[in-house]
Amino acid sequence: MTEVIQTVNGWAWGPVMLVLLLGTGIYLSVGLRFLTLRRIPTAFGLLFSGRRGRGAGEISPFSALMTSLSATIGTGNIAGVATALVLGGPGALFWMWITALVGMATKYGEAVLAVHFRERDDKGDFCGGPMYYIKNGLHRRWHWLGFLFALFGSMAGFGLANTVQSNSVAQVLHKAFDFPHVLTGLVLMLLVGAVILGGIRRIASVANWLVPMMAVSYLLMGLSVVLINIGEVPSAVMTIIDSAMNGAAASGGFAGATVWLAIRFGVARGIFSNEAGLGSAPIAHAAAQTNEPVQQGMVAMLGTFIDTLVVCTITGLVIVITGVLPSGETGASLTAMAYARALPGGDLVVTIGLCLFAFTTMIGWSYYGERCVVYLFGVRGILPFRLLWVVAIPIGAISELEIIWLMADTLNAFMAIPNLVALLLLAPLVFKLSSAYFKASG
Repeated sequence: MTEVIQTVNGWAWGPVMLVLLLGTGIYLSVGLRFLTLRRIPTAFGLLFSGRRGRGAGEISPFSALMTSLSATIGTGNIAGVATALVLGGPGALFWMWITALVGMATKYGEAVLAVHFRERDDKGDFCGGPMYYIKNGLHRRWHWLGFLFALFGSMAGFGLANTVQSNSVAQVLHKAFDFPHVLTGLVLMLLVGAVILGGIRRIASVANWLVPMMAVSYLLMGLSVVLINIGEVPSAVMTIIDSAMNGAAASGGFAGATVWLAIRFGVARGIFSNEAGLGSAPIAHAAAQTNEPVQQGMVAMLGTFIDTLVVCTITGLVIVITGVLPSGETGASLTAMAYARALPGGDLVVTIGLCLFAFTTMIGWSYYGERCVVYLFGVRGILPFRLLWVVAIPIGAISELEIIWLMADTLNAFMAIPNLVALLLLAPLVFKLSSAYFKASG
């Protein structure tokens, strides 16, 4: 079974998928005349003025971004970056940057379409995301793609965003404090359940204060390491760029990496971290209180900017600067080693960060899965889904999850394909809406 899934996973995240992801982002960037890069200051202005919504919706534009960031800023920012650097060399971080720059256009397009084609469910709450812009924006012959997205989206979260997250927390707390796995699972079950049973408004309320707090705290610790070692930063950046263009030479326990490996793992881990192209984040942005799809698109693209170009960069720089890459460690252990080498008790930064990031991922992705279930079964599926989500948490904390990791990777790829097809088909509409908005606003 594992071998079969590995084979499928190798195909699903192979060259074709990476080209499709990058190609979609490049096509949207060019078609939008790189407005996602030119309008970054405008987007931040909208974000900070968007703490109160201006239009129909469930949560403010700011809350929608915090909810999407609660799902994207997760273990990928700590463990995923380290894994990418181990497998692809320091150059993988460079390709994560490139993926983010074009991924901002992808995330922008997703949110524009999500708000433009959203609808209300039987309770009167807004629903949106790839399944709805496929259903409401494309010809009937494409509607099966929306069904597939919702099907894969409703299942994928139980792997990568639920059981894997609780397992990661259980392992790191057991290693650091000898905390029992089962107790970690039960505590997480109670905390997550208390949030998600209150629906999107409670999820957004928690995300509003927890996401900025944890992101800023992690960034401050990372910047402290960078400033302490400021003399090493130029050589670290040159190492990253050189490895991206020429591959990484073997040293110590590090086996070395080719340019292709840097590209492959940089792009793949970048997408896993910021989720641009997966179609998950627009589900949250569809609930924003706004009547302007383009404005929400600009707010949404900041999720990719913050997640990868800021948070992941800090993790990668700390690992490269501290020289721990040849140690033979990988994942969160490598990041913990880097912080421990740079700061007294620095490994606790990673332990606490991992726990908080995993918790927010669980609450954010629960909403994504719930909306997919509503698309498939209607509002009657909400409560059963929430209960299953909560029950799965302690199971993940005490289980061996290697095969779950593989299945979740594959399901994420299967989510991305329908979404990317829809984005390419609806790209002319994104260009039209954007052009009309900026002409009207001057």
